[in-house]
Amino acid sequence: MKRPEKITPSSEDFAKWYVDVITQANLMSYGPIKGTLYFKPFGYSIWTNITKIVDAFFASQGVKNVYFPLLIPESFIEKEKQHIKGFAPELLTITHVGQKKLSENIYIRPTSELLFADYFRNEIASNNILPLKLNQWTQVLRWEKTTNPFLRNTEFLWQEGHTIHSDKLEAQNFTKKIAKYYKFFLENYLAIPTIFGKKTNREKFAGAVTTYTIESMMQNFRALQSATSHFLGQNFAKNFGIQFKNNKNEFETPYQTSWGISTRLIGALVMVHSDDSGLVLPPKIAPYKVDILEFFAKKHPEVKVFSKKVSRILKQRKITYQVDESDEQIGFKINKSEVSGSPVRIEIGPNDVKKNQICLVRRDNRQKIYFSLDELKDKCPKILDEIQKNLFEKAKTRIIENTVFVTSYEDLQAEIQKGKFVIAPFNESSLKEKQIQDETTATARCILPKNSIFNIPQSANSIFSGKKTTRFVLFAKSY
Repeated sequence: MKRPEKITPSSEDFAKWYVDVITQANLMSYGPIKGTLYFKPFGYSIWTNITKIVDAFFASQGVKNVYFPLLIPESFIEKEKQHIKGFAPELLTITHVGQKKLSENIYIRPTSELLFADYFRNEIASNNILPLKLNQWTQVLRWEKTTNPFLRNTEFLWQEGHTIHSDKLEAQNFTKKIAKYYKFFLENYLAIPTIFGKKTNREKFAGAVTTYTIESMMQNFRALQSATSHFLGQNFAKNFGIQFKNNKNEFETPYQTSWGISTRLIGALVMVHSDDSGLVLPPKIAPYKVDILEFFAKKHPEVKVFSKKVSRILKQRKITYQVDESDEQIGFKINKSEVSGSPVRIEIGPNDVKKNQICLVRRDNRQKIYFSLDELKDKCPKILDEIQKNLFEKAKTRIIENTVFVTSYEDLQAEIQKGKFVIAPFNESSLKEKQIQDETTATARCILPKNSIFNIPQSANSIFSGKKTTRFVLFAKSY
């Protein structure tokens, strides 16, 4: 078995540290084309856990899964030039089959609003039943100039949900409901504290009336857009001629939503929780919550017997685990477990068997805990809960301590230079947003709601105009 290589300290080179962690932890390897990945079984199992949890919530909301075509005809693109404009540089275009030029260009989907609009038009014309709530777990392709595994790929996995409603308020409420679920999911399952807000007009999704975003802070204090939910209004419905009959038997234009998360959540998990020893995974999302390490089992068969007792208890408590039965040295086994990020490991040697004791080591803080085998069934779940909470609180402290409030553009520039998240009173034009981006490389991440986690005043003077405003915007450098 290949020995894990040394991981670059994050303080030396954060980008190299990130790549070292995801490769050493066997999450992925690079594909043959720039921006593509081979998802290894361990990496894909994290995504599978994410999909199971999120899909169960969607089902509870009446959302049904579908699968739509990968290819989009040029005629659809022409109908929605405004929407597709933002994706234009990234669109993969098929012009030929063999040597034969196609009569119409075909595009590989960067997102599926156009396809869902076409489907909704045909479906509503047939049965007039609203709302329709659909979702697909699929892949999309965008020809990114700069790629970064999981965070920005040419091809990536995601879910995209799309709904269509007869009532505007119902659609708006559903948009917000999904966004708030994403926030709940990240915080309660991934242990990633988030900032919920609304995108500015400059940053919102093309074709959307309103975009809600879930922003997270990585360990290098960069922001990551972790999830989005869009109220599309009637924009796509009008362009695609979607109509339904109301109670008066009159034709009306419906309202749409779209929302999604992607495999960049795996990147977020790594960048928020991991350390210089490797991956650190929250128990609720880890493929294996426990690593059982057998020491000297060949010479001491009682170790194997004890290990099986431990396995049975974990299985009864529905705690996922894996057993390292290899003949590798103790240090190698421990290092391998730490790199793979399982929340706890249980070390079993001859002395532990003699004492009928469990030696449990927490991955988050390396605390070593001893207790009897009989206590395992109660202690292990509690410790896993403690780890989940500790990871969240640690990351939340990072956000609170590294987010500042400013009242002038000069202070905003200075704090961005220090790598901080910056909240500013900002009720300015998109041109001013562009100025901030050009001069600091920071972007407007979101407009904060009134009940955010930050201690900010009810109103203040906008940083450029000096006019009183209740609009506070979060700025940060981002991925």
